[in-house]
Amino acid sequence: MTNHPAHGRKERLDGVPRKPIKIKPTLEYLSILDGAGKVDDALDPKLDTDRSIYLYRLMLLARRLDERCINMQRQGRIGTYGPCRGQEATHCASTIVMDKEGDWVVHAFREPGSFYHRGWPLERIIQFWGGYEEGCTPPDGCRDLPIAVPIASQIPHAMGLAWGMKLRDDKHAVLCYCGEGGTSEGDFHEAMNFAGAYHLPLVTLIQNNQWAISIPREAQTASETIAQKALAYGFDGIQVDGNDPLAVYVATREAVDKAKSGGGPTLIEAVTYRLSMHTTADDPTKYRSDEEVKKWEKLDPIPRYRNYLVGRGILDDKLIEEIEADVLAEVAAAVDRYEAGRDVDPLDCFDYLYAELPAELVEQRAEFELCLQREGVAAGH
Repeated sequence: MTNHPAHGRKERLDGVPRKPIKIKPTLEYLSILDGAGKVDDALDPKLDTDRSIYLYRLMLLARRLDERCINMQRQGRIGTYGPCRGQEATHCASTIVMDKEGDWVVHAFREPGSFYHRGWPLERIIQFWGGYEEGCTPPDGCRDLPIAVPIASQIPHAMGLAWGMKLRDDKHAVLCYCGEGGTSEGDFHEAMNFAGAYHLPLVTLIQNNQWAISIPREAQTASETIAQKALAYGFDGIQVDGNDPLAVYVATREAVDKAKSGGGPTLIEAVTYRLSMHTTADDPTKYRSDEEVKKWEKLDPIPRYRNYLVGRGILDDKLIEEIEADVLAEVAAAVDRYEAGRDVDPLDCFDYLYAELPAELVEQRAEFELCLQREGVAAGH
């Protein structure tokens, strides 16, 4: 009986001590500006004057374009629109880190400032929300992928780009944007696992705006943070104040530098807030309180950064007014260019799905054409 296998197994198990497992990757939180725009001098990256003003203008441009697009949607001049109000620091401060010539940026859809910085004409962004195929086409020579609305579908593509870079010994990096709701998708987990296993030059920036449409962040995951998910995949994660452009800039720069030097991927959780609706098809008053929104409005990234720049003597009232006027004029000109290109044939919507239309769509096309004629809308207009 003493040689019974079960007895031997028990003795071996009893002889194994219980001990913590050491995990190499690190996790930390970073904030540089407080809610009023006061800076921690020891952490301040001290961007030069031109870059500081450019970042402020980029954030303001994203805000003013956002406001104009919401108005245009309400007027029926574009389709459903996804606002970025409150999230300007997360995408504007991170995108300016990336090299336009060699680095790739993979967007979701709530990053108009990044699109603009990367070379997308403003009217092309409006075209996307107006339902035009051209609006989803990156400019020639731009190392961006098309806009991705299906949640988290862009992350495996970003991982694939990073894998290609590693295979080619390309010393650049990929920056990918996603919302915290996307971390509940299998696409996210598969891409992160692959990026960690193959040590890829991928920086994934999660814009944690607290709401996945109407699902609160605490219902998305039991994890205390989104950033800590990186630890399971074997690479570093960092949580930053997503309404602090300096913190976002520093965290992204460090992650990109690490990726380019062979240090592997990083997951950045930018804690921010969606001050507007998920899209213009959504009513946020049905699932969140005005008190919650007002709390986050006090941390609005644009006045925070403006206060910081005024304190450094980079901005004054005159320059703030000049930038505002310049931005409004640029947005207005983009809207005019968009409107000038809207003379299209509504029947075109039938022409790009099938090589040969199925019978039921042939009938629908004929019915739609009769409807347009009754409304006085001629084909081609």
